[in-house]
Amino acid sequence: MKSNSNLEKVFASGQLAVTGELGPPKGTNIKVIEEKAKHLKGMVDAVNLTDNQTAIVRLSSIASAKILLDIGLEPVMQMVCRDRNRLAMQSDLFGAVALGVRNMLCLSGDHQVFGNHPQAKNVYDIDSVQMINMVKTMRDEGKLLSGDEIDGEFKMFIGAAENPFGDPFASRVPRLAKKIAAGVDFIQTQCIYDMERFKKWMEGARARGLHEKCFIMAGVTPLKSAGMANYMNNKVSGISIPEDIIKRMKGVPKEQQAEEGIKIMVEQIDELRKVEGVKGIHLMAIEWEHRVPELVERAGLLPRPKFD
Repeated sequence: MKSNSNLEKVFASGQLAVTGELGPPKGTNIKVIEEKAKHLKGMVDAVNLTDNQTAIVRLSSIASAKILLDIGLEPVMQMVCRDRNRLAMQSDLFGAVALGVRNMLCLSGDHQVFGNHPQAKNVYDIDSVQMINMVKTMRDEGKLLSGDEIDGEFKMFIGAAENPFGDPFASRVPRLAKKIAAGVDFIQTQCIYDMERFKKWMEGARARGLHEKCFIMAGVTPLKSAGMANYMNNKVSGISIPEDIIKRMKGVPKEQQAEEGIKIMVEQIDELRKVEGVKGIHLMAIEWEHRVPELVERAGLLPRPKFD
């Protein structure tokens, strides 16, 4: 085992893995994490902790991960290239591993102009692909980028994100291949609504045998309203929602749109489970953590496997 994490064990067992997501608070109120976490416990195999998502200052993903560990939930600590150089990354990784974190997601990070500190300077000392390779070197060779040996054991299950819907589409599969070559263990995709394009991306991945070289998790997000569907389709980069889904959301009364969104998500998960190469579901409930038990039950994702 590369990390001895629960998430890695689920993948190794051949069962469909399920991860959730939790946004830390914009401050030190850890009750926000505790409240969200109680709805996720026992419902998912691990929980992503975002790292200053949308470039807005929040409680650090490392501190948030330690809070989850104390609660009894396994974290997937996200780390972005935007805010740290290689010294800070490697130092923070030492701290995370020492605290018991065994999963991470390597990300570029949203540009700071979209957040609450647009005047901040980004770092990007290394990019997300280089970060993946850096963590793999730390784990497999026990060495830093400088070549210095690491004092102590370093275990980490290495993840990254992929967006099958970005343009140009022809670059999407080669980008996945590059991350796999760098050493990624698992991939979580952007939330999927355009099923045909996702299936085409998976066809390209299978043609190159990439689905056998890492664990691919399909991302899903339940639509809460027709307004949310319109906003995500028009304003959120890298997300494409087919017109038939938007029409379906608009076709029911406003008070029934959340239920319709859940029905669509359950149908999507059922379809995704049949796609060869999909090894897990990454559920991004976006401030709907209290409904995660209902969502995973209706999608037939319970019970979750347990390991010693």
